[in-house]
Amino acid sequence: MSDQLLISTRKGLFAARRQGKGGWALEGVSFLGDNVSLTQQDPRDGAWYAALDHGHFGAKLHRSRDRGVSWEEIGVPAYPTPPEGHVEKDFLGREIPWRLIRFWCLAPGLASQPGLLWAGTLPGGLFWSEDHGDTWQMVESLWNLPDRRKWAGGGADVPGIHSICVDPRDGHRVAVAVSSGGVWITLDCGRTWTAHTAGMRADYAPPELVYAPESQDPHRMVQCPAAPDTYWVQHHNGIFRSTDNAMSWAEITEVKPSVFGFPVMVHPKDPDTAWFVPAIKDERRIPAEGRVVVNRTRDGGRTFETLHKGLPQAWAYDLVYRHALDLDASGERLAFGSTTGSVWISEDGGDSWLTLAEHLPPVHAVAFV
Repeated sequence: MSDQLLISTRKGLFAARRQGKGGWALEGVSFLGDNVSLTQQDPRDGAWYAALDHGHFGAKLHRSRDRGVSWEEIGVPAYPTPPEGHVEKDFLGREIPWRLIRFWCLAPGLASQPGLLWAGTLPGGLFWSEDHGDTWQMVESLWNLPDRRKWAGGGADVPGIHSICVDPRDGHRVAVAVSSGGVWITLDCGRTWTAHTAGMRADYAPPELVYAPESQDPHRMVQCPAAPDTYWVQHHNGIFRSTDNAMSWAEITEVKPSVFGFPVMVHPKDPDTAWFVPAIKDERRIPAEGRVVVNRTRDGGRTFETLHKGLPQAWAYDLVYRHALDLDASGERLAFGSTTGSVWISEDGGDSWLTLAEHLPPVHAVAFV
């Protein structure tokens, strides 16, 4: 089990550690005052990566090889120069710049791919590094896809890649999820790509585009390490699951209090067990009835339990972003953080929760390390 948690917030990267007898406490902070959008541990060498969004000064990436004692700034991806006179716009006429706005996800390669890191970015970029993040190359085959021009902003004003699943059976097979722009898979380490959204449905799109790949707005996608044919997606339109290697998706409906939300996690050994944090869509984006709850299925989505022991059940309006729910390798410890600076931890698969913090800055992401 993991005894340490990293909490990426609008005003710093906070670290918490498990104390004796099951308690947890904050123990330190890095980058205090800076906007830390994401952290990622590389299980191959133990390195930590922290993505910062400085706004005026742009996106930065830092690496620690001593578990946060010290950090070094490393390389950031660069977008290609657009053709002269080229101005790219989305369907609302908003300009999509060809420059890095923000890191939205990081994913290490397999143990057989030392040094390989993937990065998903805003706007709509996928990059890879072969030297632990010192230098980056754009996956131009995806950027140059004609269908990429159909992607649009979902969770942000511009399209972005927020989920990268490197297949544990074959590191050349990589699936990415785009908000909004669907799910895309390469079988040859990024040289070619195909859309994999059969079965997904976007009820917010015009009738002729309800099933189009570019209409799909997956908020988060995860793959079960022990059963890699199984993927779960928390979609803007609801919950979807694939058991055939993302060749098709089945929509799961009638989940109370809501099928809407942002994060999803799947048990590392049991593909039928997954967790979600529901909210009310679209404009409100708050918990139903002001109650913070977690939904868990243990039977592949046929039934759900709504878990609330230890969570606020009145006057609570905490929204949980797509990377703000995490599960450790044991499949028993979960943590999630909210836009109002609260963080909760469970050590029994979500049956009960303890409050780690209530007054942190807005939480972007949490990660067990």
